[in-house]
Amino acid sequence: MTVETEHALGFINFLQQADGLAKTILALMLFASLISWYLILTKTVHNSLAIRRSRQFLEFFWATPSLTAVAAHLEEQQPKDPFSRLAHHGVIASSHHERYGVNRVSTAGSAGDFVTRALRKVIDEETARAESGLTLLASIGSTAPFVGLLGTVWGIYHALIAIAQSGSGGLDQVAGPVGEALIMTAIGLAVAIPAVLGYNFLVRSNRLMLARLDGFAYDLFAFLATGAKLDGQAQPTEVVAHLRTAEPAVAGRRS
Repeated sequence: MTVETEHALGFINFLQQADGLAKTILALMLFASLISWYLILTKTVHNSLAIRRSRQFLEFFWATPSLTAVAAHLEEQQPKDPFSRLAHHGVIASSHHERYGVNRVSTAGSAGDFVTRALRKVIDEETARAESGLTLLASIGSTAPFVGLLGTVWGIYHALIAIAQSGSGGLDQVAGPVGEALIMTAIGLAVAIPAVLGYNFLVRSNRLMLARLDGFAYDLFAFLATGAKLDGQAQPTEVVAHLRTAEPAVAGRRS
């Protein structure tokens, strides 16, 4: 087989012979691939920055002697990570309840109940922020192979119709068009595999971060309720240690 024949049976020839539906499927898979890689890269970078900033904030938080210093720090530097946002809203909720007490419906109940609601709201918001885009990434990973298979079936159908009309059914006449149609399946897999792997990585990263955030919420609630840090410092130290080990792991996965 000459070089000209190889090029004639290649991807360029497939594009030239493809109809509107096949080109639409190719365009959709290209668009889905761009979206999936955008979500994977941006959310990986965002998680890496959040881990670094959270580690720095936790080291500051557990070394600070009073809530006043924490509140002043949060007022001076706007919260940029889940842990500092949780602490910021917790301090505001505690101060708000002390100021207004039960004179408003929004502050009804004990101070502990009010702070608990505020912390739970922040955790829910952080969960929604962490999971944004993951549904789309999972949808791309689960549907891309079938979209590619649809393109393959459509391409094989048209290839067989063309062969039947030409009246030549030799192996050399069938193998080229059918092989070109299988390119669609390969493209579908090339789109789906990174999306699935990226989704699993991001879900695991979010799950670890939210679990540590939930643990920090208990420590913060005890801090706000008693005005003093917990007697045992093992749990906060463990959170910082986990964040230290998580950051190089994320960087390694990115590379």
